[in-house]
Amino acid sequence: MAQKSIREFDAKSILAKHWNKYFPNFTYAYETVMVQNGSELTEAAKSKSWLKEKALVAKPDMLFGKRGKNGLVLFKDAKPGDVSLAKATSWINEKSSSEQTVYFSFDGDTPSGEAKTDMLTHFVVEPFTPHAQEEEYYISATCVGDYDMLYMSAEGGMEVEEGWDEKVTEVAFAITDTEEQIANKIKAHIPTDVAAADKAKFAEFAIGFFRAYRELNFAYLEINPFVMQGNKIELLDMVAKLDDTAGFMMVDEWGDVDYPTSFGMEEKSPEVLAIEDADSKSGASLKLTILKPEARIWTMVAGGGASVVYADTIADLAGIDDLANYGEYSGGPTTSETKFYADTLIDLMTRHKDPQGKDKILIIGGAIANFTDVAKTFTGIIQSFETYAEKMREHNTKIYVRRGGPNYEKGLKDIKEAADRLGLYIEVYGPETHVTDIVRMALAK
Repeated sequence: MAQKSIREFDAKSILAKHWNKYFPNFTYAYETVMVQNGSELTEAAKSKSWLKEKALVAKPDMLFGKRGKNGLVLFKDAKPGDVSLAKATSWINEKSSSEQTVYFSFDGDTPSGEAKTDMLTHFVVEPFTPHAQEEEYYISATCVGDYDMLYMSAEGGMEVEEGWDEKVTEVAFAITDTEEQIANKIKAHIPTDVAAADKAKFAEFAIGFFRAYRELNFAYLEINPFVMQGNKIELLDMVAKLDDTAGFMMVDEWGDVDYPTSFGMEEKSPEVLAIEDADSKSGASLKLTILKPEARIWTMVAGGGASVVYADTIADLAGIDDLANYGEYSGGPTTSETKFYADTLIDLMTRHKDPQGKDKILIIGGAIANFTDVAKTFTGIIQSFETYAEKMREHNTKIYVRRGGPNYEKGLKDIKEAADRLGLYIEVYGPETHVTDIVRMALAK
């Protein structure tokens, strides 16, 4: 399963689209817009009269939290009328005109730990919702191991994480639980701090929320906080990830959803985006991160755990500056999927010669596969070798292979014969060789 973060605006839009199905006895106004600058907000106000008539809240929508503590939420608690369309427009223009530094952790109100500096490019604007503190609640759902977990709290807002163990109730659901069993579990675990008069409504909302999480293929869904005033619900803040493997069957349900790059991260290259697209359409796992495209050591590793081990080993023995990429192909990819992944990787590897004239190294590694047909995936890699053999020779590419699993003997034999035929340097090893020994061998030579 590939989990991809989406904007708060898109999360609210998906839930609003299906609101009546999951929350038929609750109302949600869904008054929200996403803009990139003040001019877009002014233009939006021409068709959305509430932007001119109501007090507003504005905040960045760029996949980072603690916006309030970073001073990046515009609202006036005591005088909500102060945040007019004009003020929101001016604030967005100010915040988007220069780089902003965002802290990701705080000790109380004091910034601590990691910070990133970048431009703010997307903002969400909504009406301000006057409410009492006791009307704020927390709810989220995600998958942990073999279970779906639901987390509920009678308190919402920025402080809920700091008192998680005391404030949050956790409920686990097996994939085989029926709707009746799920509903009964939720009703039995409503947080004790929820007011007695609100327990039934909280339970009803939580049941619909968990059903939406599952049926709409969210990998993670959090509302912190939501405000419940009778039958009226307001979603003040949302964080969500989608299981993009389900994207092919959720086109209508999700709509035109965007998968943005997180604040402070470099924009993804076309090659990385192409691998992500292939991954979203496959039951296998195809991942690629480019660390340093001009570096000399490239990896094509089968398995997420193995990819970590190989990256750490290369960093220890050669230094992180020599490692060009990080990623994996696993979960039984087809021959064509493996060829596409290998084509992308080898094309990137052969674009830049090493600045010091050293050989390029391609490490095709992995542990012992459980069900991936090694020979079938190696057929895809061999086909890629045939396409890029000339470029690989130009870069003096040295190939080191270590693999085990179903049909590994045939896979190793085929890839060795193909490389020899194409004039490529290659060494191949099976499971009798330690999983990362080929890194040491490659660097020694």
